[in-house]
Amino acid sequence: MAAIKLGTENRRNVIIAAALLAVVAYLGLSQLLSSPPHPAAPAPAPAAPRGTSRRARRTATASGEGSGESSGEAHKLPSMGLDPTLHLERLAASESIEYEGTGRNIFSMDSTPVRMEQALASARPISKQAQAAPVYTPPPAPRPPSIDLHYFGYSVAQNGSRRAFLLKGEDIFDAGVGEIVDHRFKVDSISPTGVQVTDMGYNNTQTLPLESN
Repeated sequence: MAAIKLGTENRRNVIIAAALLAVVAYLGLSQLLSSPPHPAAPAPAPAAPRGTSRRARRTATASGEGSGESSGEAHKLPSMGLDPTLHLERLAASESIEYEGTGRNIFSMDSTPVRMEQALASARPISKQAQAAPVYTPPPAPRPPSIDLHYFGYSVAQNGSRRAFLLKGEDIFDAGVGEIVDHRFKVDSISPTGVQVTDMGYNNTQTLPLESN
């Protein structure tokens, strides 16, 4: 094969083209190496068993959310400072504690009753007017009115019975024992000196004396 001789101008162009090709190849290789691989889909978290508490399931879920991957191993929970050791001396000390109160046992009906302090004064102040208020006294019952009849004479029958002559205003009544005068007054007894009359409206009995002319 015959050798091709290049001139000075052609050699210069070839060198520039080779340099550009080397730069393009470098940039392409760098872009290819720097691009991240496609992320794989996260594996589903294992379902918690039925007997697992809500707090344990919450802790397991919280621990697996930020990582994006599951190791398949159980998560170890912190002990929270719990001591599973049974201390018999502490149990005996708690059993030896006796109830000590103020003398009143809330579990016994025969215990000393609660003493209530007496109030020194009334919570509501009493005014001077209320203290000096007079005691209400009911008024006396009204007295029945007097019988407005006048006894001015009587008559005696053959059998010895008497009849009284009574005056009321301008009306004159001749009444015997047991008779009613003016629809209101009943004659109870008649004597030469007076007549006993009952006011049936007030159930009031009075003795009217014999009036002289």
